[in-house]
Amino acid sequence: MIKTLLDVHTHTIVSGHAYSTLQEMAEAARLKGLHILGMAEHGPSIEGACSPMYFRNLHVIPKEINGVQILIGAEINLLDSTGRLDIDESTIDRLMVRIVGIHNACFRKGSVDENTDGLLKVIRNPKIDIISHPADGTAELHLEKVVLEAKDHGVLLEVNNSSLNPNRGKKNAWEYNRKLLRLCKKYELMVILGSDAHISYDVAKYDLVFKLLEEESFPDALVINDKPDLFREILKRNRARVSLK
Repeated sequence: MIKTLLDVHTHTIVSGHAYSTLQEMAEAARLKGLHILGMAEHGPSIEGACSPMYFRNLHVIPKEINGVQILIGAEINLLDSTGRLDIDESTIDRLMVRIVGIHNACFRKGSVDENTDGLLKVIRNPKIDIISHPADGTAELHLEKVVLEAKDHGVLLEVNNSSLNPNRGKKNAWEYNRKLLRLCKKYELMVILGSDAHISYDVAKYDLVFKLLEEESFPDALVINDKPDLFREILKRNRARVSLK
């Protein structure tokens, strides 16, 4: 089992349906020995989520709290097969980590081809770092195409612990994430584990993901959560890639 040193998919009360503050999440990260904690607040298409104004004031947040590096980002919503996002590019530019996810509350589903095309457009966007829970079954996707595109464009795919929780009712999540891990192993694509914590107790909680990784004999070398320096380098590379556009 890898030593967990980062968790960049977490939510605070700002997301509207989470239950801990930024400082409470940071303290939980310190107690668990994390080097990096990311706050990925939901984009505005999720009911109760923060307005774009929240992301325009990020400079007031310390870059480190209690010895833990804080990366303020967003879980941006993919809205449809055109690749349309619910946060504009000028706001995305302010974010330290950029995650995009598909959510039932705001994604307009199409055919498997249409859903996949929309996500591939996002992966090709040089400003995006991570795709959250692509294998949770919210939208049917051609996972092999997603993996190959992510490898070509240096985007991390997430294996999401919350999605595997039976209480979430995502019936196909285990099967689809198993398939995702097999494809990532086949094509040697690194994954990122996400707790999707909506309360401080769940920061860096990866129990279900670890079980799946063990069952699939997924190599530690392809998991980035024990490699904080490499993760920082990926973000740095991504920001440089945007500046070259």
